[in-house]
Amino acid sequence: MTGPGTGRGAPEGGTAGRADGPAEYRGEPGPTALDRTRNDPPRKRRLDPAEPSDHTAAPAPETPNTAGTPANSASEPGLADPDRHEDSPPGTASHDDTAKPSDHAAAPAPEATGPDRDGPGTGTGTGAVGTLAKGDTASRGQGGEVVERRLHPVTPLRRAWAPVAVLVGWAVHDPDQAQRQLTRLTTTHLLIGLAVLIPAAALYGFLTWWFTHYAVTDTELRIRTGLLFRRTAHIRLERIQAIDVTQPLLARVAGVAKLKLDVIGTGKKDELAFLGADEARALRAELLARAAGFAPETAHEVGEAPARQLLRVPPGVLAVSLLLTGATWGTLLAAAVVPTLLWLATHNLWTVLATALPLVGAAGASSAGRFVGEYDWTVAESPDGLRIDHGLLDRAHETVPPGRVQTVRLVEPLLWRRRRWVRVELDVAGSSNSVLLPVAPREIAESVVARVLPGVSVPPGPELTRPPRRAARCRPLWWRGHGLAVTDAVFAARYGLLRRSLALVPHAKVQSVRLTQGPWRRALRLADVHVDTGANKTVTARLRDAEEAAELLRSQAERSRTGRRDAPPDRWMA
Repeated sequence: MTGPGTGRGAPEGGTAGRADGPAEYRGEPGPTALDRTRNDPPRKRRLDPAEPSDHTAAPAPETPNTAGTPANSASEPGLADPDRHEDSPPGTASHDDTAKPSDHAAAPAPEATGPDRDGPGTGTGTGAVGTLAKGDTASRGQGGEVVERRLHPVTPLRRAWAPVAVLVGWAVHDPDQAQRQLTRLTTTHLLIGLAVLIPAAALYGFLTWWFTHYAVTDTELRIRTGLLFRRTAHIRLERIQAIDVTQPLLARVAGVAKLKLDVIGTGKKDELAFLGADEARALRAELLARAAGFAPETAHEVGEAPARQLLRVPPGVLAVSLLLTGATWGTLLAAAVVPTLLWLATHNLWTVLATALPLVGAAGASSAGRFVGEYDWTVAESPDGLRIDHGLLDRAHETVPPGRVQTVRLVEPLLWRRRRWVRVELDVAGSSNSVLLPVAPREIAESVVARVLPGVSVPPGPELTRPPRRAARCRPLWWRGHGLAVTDAVFAARYGLLRRSLALVPHAKVQSVRLTQGPWRRALRLADVHVDTGANKTVTARLRDAEEAAELLRSQAERSRTGRRDAPPDRWMA
């Protein structure tokens, strides 16, 4: 398998290396950042409020609030997010952080220069409603009023399925009652039911589309939905971390796409479904440019940031990797054996089907489903982060935002080790993106990790120290799979014997450190050290010597404070 060479979109003069393998990876890691011309517009520093720091951000200047929109103020840790307002206030969550808390506040958005800063379309969306041509991303009409836009006209077809889904859900919830009702229906009753259901579904889809609008102001993206119960979401532009573009199969046929937004302080993604494919890409570029600090009047002219392909996973390698995964064969074996045993024991067809269908679905999801979802996996580098494109039927365009990755995991199943393949997974603060590479040679994977975590190198196997031999009394045989390495930049913990996983946490991303010790481990003088990250995940160094664990607890807390103090600020599109 060839290593990173010159790929499509890569600059000339790239270098190539080789590694053993059955297929070819196309692409080139290249430099760690793209070169930018000197004529680029000025950029604003992107601060991460989830990252602790010793620096205190200056308070944002007060902005006159003349149209009922929330003032542009800095957010503070521990308070409810003031940058995403809805009709019903979202709940807040607290986090116990024993390390130094964050003092960073969100950077304010650029000020607008005119009396029509927010326009009449603020608050509940009472501004003028206009229609724009395909790909038009202007946010204001003549006279400076905020122009609210509707979704693509095919959206009612997607939402018209809601009444049908209600009937299907009732039939699945009570199949016996549904079967009795269906046997009583005549042809006339069925025709009358269809004559009522189809227009009702069409009317519902049309009304939900008609009462859904979105608008881009100088400071926020506003989404207004609801037919009976109105909901208005105010998404501050400087709080946007990433915007993903997804195209399900039917959406690709219709030429539309869905925008999903990762916003700081929200547990789920807001989305706009559906927009024209070109309009979705243009809107994504405009929102990211505004989030980076470009002036509103020039943001729509910036366009999508350039990207350079780093690598592409060949479909053949992906297929072989799935065949060499133990979970695939385990679910297939269970789907074949368990229903057979149930039939021999009960001779009840419904019992067999109720057990076989979930097992067959799990087997399909772990093999064919993963192949379809991870097909044509491509990783590219751009100023707004690493871009990931994948999917055979449903095409997804995702972005790993810079500075938001808290943990990187290199997963190495048993049957992959001979080929030196690994799978790279991520824990990203405020995002659900969790896979960086489905399969890649270890050397290429480590070069991509270096772009996600600048200055971090993956510790080799010999540098990972095992627990003391007495740890075998707690976990016979499996204790050999644990390992620990602490460098100047990263806390690395390995676990697993058959499916080995190495977790890397930069010291600057550590939020708290804990030591736990049960009665049996206290008797064996063993302890576990837990490292908590900003993505609400934990990496654990297990079965360490008690004295080593106590020293590790103290030293890791000091490394985390030093790492946060010396870490450069995260920059957006820099």
